[in-house]
Amino acid sequence: MIIGLQAGLILLAGFISAAAIFFLWYAQRKIVVAHRTLKESEDRWEDAKRSIDTERREASLKLKDEMYRKRKEFELELKRERLELDRLQNKLTSKYEHIEARENKLDEQRRELQQKEREMLRIEDSLRANEAKLKKLYDELISKLEQVSNMSKDEAKKALSETIEAEVNLSSQKWIQKVEEDTRQKAKQKSTDIIVSAMQRYAADQVTPHSSGVVHLPSDDMKGRIIGKEGRNIKALEMATGMEFVIGDSADITVSGFNPIRREVARRTLERLIADGRINPSRIEETVELCEKEIEEAIEEYGKEAVLEFNLQSVHPEIVTLLGKLNFRTSFSQNVLQHCKEVAIFSRLVAEDLGLDGSIALRAGLLHDIGKAVSAEVEGPHAQIGAEIAKRCGEDPVIVNAIAAHHEDEAPNSVYAWIVIIADTISASRPGARRETLSTYIKRLEKLEEIAAAFEGVKKAYALQAGRELRIIVEEDTMGDDQSLDLARNVARKIEQEMSFPGQIKVNVIREKRAIEYAR
Repeated sequence: MIIGLQAGLILLAGFISAAAIFFLWYAQRKIVVAHRTLKESEDRWEDAKRSIDTERREASLKLKDEMYRKRKEFELELKRERLELDRLQNKLTSKYEHIEARENKLDEQRRELQQKEREMLRIEDSLRANEAKLKKLYDELISKLEQVSNMSKDEAKKALSETIEAEVNLSSQKWIQKVEEDTRQKAKQKSTDIIVSAMQRYAADQVTPHSSGVVHLPSDDMKGRIIGKEGRNIKALEMATGMEFVIGDSADITVSGFNPIRREVARRTLERLIADGRINPSRIEETVELCEKEIEEAIEEYGKEAVLEFNLQSVHPEIVTLLGKLNFRTSFSQNVLQHCKEVAIFSRLVAEDLGLDGSIALRAGLLHDIGKAVSAEVEGPHAQIGAEIAKRCGEDPVIVNAIAAHHEDEAPNSVYAWIVIIADTISASRPGARRETLSTYIKRLEKLEEIAAAFEGVKKAYALQAGRELRIIVEEDTMGDDQSLDLARNVARKIEQEMSFPGQIKVNVIREKRAIEYAR
């Protein structure tokens, strides 16, 4: 038992020793692990400390950079503020100087005003003194007049009143006479207008084609474009063509004027502008020039057609052109080219019935009125003008004499001249062929233009509004405004001296300076 107890004790002691050894090993192991952990913690602490130091240094650098940037921005802002303050200071200084200058000027003006007031006071005193002297002289003059005239002041007033009353009565009688005369003239003019209007309504289908042209407008907007801003386009049209453009409420524009060639140019110009759509003063002038060229070509065609119709040979080109122009001329409302053709036919018929050469009579009849194509530009009777042209163009002397003698301005020296006179009378006197009133009207308009064109410095002259207005375009470089006024006055006086006309005629002188340049 004791042995067993000893063995147990030994075993227990062995166990305890083993346990102690294990505990010591475990404790040593824990110490090693703890030491390793502590070292790792120290390393991490060092790393963390180094990281914190690094971050602190970086943060410090960033803070310094930010402070430097903020300081720079602040300095720039401060500099701008200082510049703005300097500018405002300069502006205030300038305003102050300006105000000071104005105050000085006002002080100077105030001193001048005070000086002028003192001068005015002196002048007023002088005027009062002069007024007193004048009153004294007036009283002395009245006294002397009473002594000289043996009349008192009241008696002189009464005599003067009687004289003035007599003059007023005479003036009133003259005024009443003038009013009565004006009333008679207006009544005569009104009655003439009524009669002429009735005649025109009766013969509108014959007169209207020779005195006006109508152009249809596609829209009301086109009407405004033709008129232009402040009427510049319609004025340019009238000045370039010499025609009057009547724009009414309807969608039509009436081109009115006595010169048929210019009227046809104006009508074609207006139609082309409407079709083109571009309407301005420069375009208007270009279109007018183009239409004038077209009319010239049409004149040549009409002349050639007339020559070919009668199979004439060896006709001078100038005569062909003049025949073409006659298509746009009227005489007593009769188309002159048509009239010449009728005279040619009648002359040939009469000559052939008499057993004479019909071709000579036909040629003389066709050419008898060629002078009318240039009668507006050349002074003299159209028969003499036509004869001179025919002679210059190499026509036979018999034909030249027939042309010159068809109004008996020259004695007929052949039977063909008498035949042309007879044929001309037949063509003119047939029913409905002519009307005297239209020819007289056209001659009056042509006379107006001739009177204006005779003055120096006149570029163009147009008779408008049925002869109630004479529009004159002068040379702007050679004639000033004062000379334009004198020209209008002189033309009006000459019209009064040389013409008889109803109502009044407005003489409108236009002086316009244009500057034109081209950009290339």
